[in-house]
Amino acid sequence: MATKYVMGLFKQEDQAVAAIGELKESAWPLHRTHSPIPSHKISTALGLKDSRVGWFTLCGGILGFFTGFALAIFTALRWELIVSGKPVVALVPFIIVGFEFTILFAIFGNLIGMLVLSRLSRPENLENYDPRCSGELFGILSSCSDEEKEGLSTLFARNGGETREFE
Repeated sequence: MATKYVMGLFKQEDQAVAAIGELKESAWPLHRTHSPIPSHKISTALGLKDSRVGWFTLCGGILGFFTGFALAIFTALRWELIVSGKPVVALVPFIIVGFEFTILFAIFGNLIGMLVLSRLSRPENLENYDPRCSGELFGILSSCSDEEKEGLSTLFARNGGETREFE
């Protein structure tokens, strides 16, 4: 029994959301969705969890805060510039360095989190893909056997979409 991949292509976001809901209740598996815009409705219909990129940003910010303070303290102790009898390690001026390193490392953490979690470099994301999903259409990819192809196409057509078949 050969597996056919069928993609439903929708012009409206609400049509795609309705098709996702109906497809989740059916026996056909939902493999992937493609959207020309970020869509909260589709994310909600798929039941996706919140992104974990924020945790990378938080960890980067905390690491940057302590790195900034450590660098400022290290350089102050290394140079030993005593001014008017003030302590060499004064924490109040080091807040500026800690703040700047917090922002810098939070940005680095965010970029690393996006690159790690986005899965952009996976070639299987392009195997069954319609280029029209990058500009104007919402795509929902599912699979079925040769005998069930008509039923899956009917499901997409009932929700206002056209179908495209992949081998």
